[in-house]
Amino acid sequence: MKVFYEGDADLSNVLGKRIVIIGYGSQGHAHANNLKDNGADVVVGLREGSSSWTKAEQAGLAVAEIKQAVSEADVIMMLCPDELMGGIYSDIEELIKDGATLAFAHGFNIHFEYIRPRNDLDVIMIAPKGPGHLVRSTFEKGAGVPCLIAIQQDATGNAHAMALAYASAIGGGRAGIIETTFREETETDLFGEQAVLCGGATSLVQAGFETLVEAGYAPEMAYFECLHELKLIVDLMYEGGIADMRYSISNTAEFGDLTRGPRIVNEQTKAEMKKILAEIQSGEFAREWMDENAQGGKRFPELRHRGRQHPIEEVGEKLRSMMAWISDNKVIDKSKN
Repeated sequence: MKVFYEGDADLSNVLGKRIVIIGYGSQGHAHANNLKDNGADVVVGLREGSSSWTKAEQAGLAVAEIKQAVSEADVIMMLCPDELMGGIYSDIEELIKDGATLAFAHGFNIHFEYIRPRNDLDVIMIAPKGPGHLVRSTFEKGAGVPCLIAIQQDATGNAHAMALAYASAIGGGRAGIIETTFREETETDLFGEQAVLCGGATSLVQAGFETLVEAGYAPEMAYFECLHELKLIVDLMYEGGIADMRYSISNTAEFGDLTRGPRIVNEQTKAEMKKILAEIQSGEFAREWMDENAQGGKRFPELRHRGRQHPIEEVGEKLRSMMAWISDNKVIDKSKN
């Protein structure tokens, strides 16, 4: 595996180009602002009436309606939601310049063929390995988040150089840029989100909280033990791996980890993980998600609402209000990003 850094990238590939960022969500705001701070010519493409229009303008960015922005673009980075991306591409396909670069931060729509780009376009991916708010906050501190790059279509012969330059311009070159494929990024990313990072972690936290509360323990104690202190453990693993985390905790905690952990995440759990991976690889999950939106998206809001009503949210909001340092150091400010 080769890792690229700032010295491997020629930023002239992006600094002399008009870059249009479609979308101004978590990743969109980070890419646009980081590129702007590096001297790139950036325009944010949004639909008229978007709630993000004012946020982007207040950040000092040029903003235009998507079709207008795209017609002048050398590089188009698609950072709108996956479920909307195919429709947006269909609307703009004929407006894109010959030989332009079509870029993605996630391979979903290309890998599962919800978007089939024109043959004259370079098709690349620049995927930061972290949420957009972290991509922006680390950049502002002079650091960066590692990035993955991938080339799906190299019509001009310059796709790799462009991907490398773009990744470096948003901060990836400071931390490391790794080459992969659209397939590998898409399938591993979806699996990580569903089985471990989001789905697995949140379900484990909620189940632990429920178990303690149902046994008669105070909800506040359950929150601290099952959610609040999770950051301390994750930070240790982030910095030095699982072995360093185990070195840092008590012998009692480590013995409990090694003997009880495998009873929670066991062969049955792993078998379910394999089923989830198979659903991703076959495209079953992608079809389920796209069908959900095509049919009006009723189930998703219901699931989201149910999650927000979980008792751990109310307890957590009360306890976090007592810890001023948490709000003082938040990277998410919904009024700006």
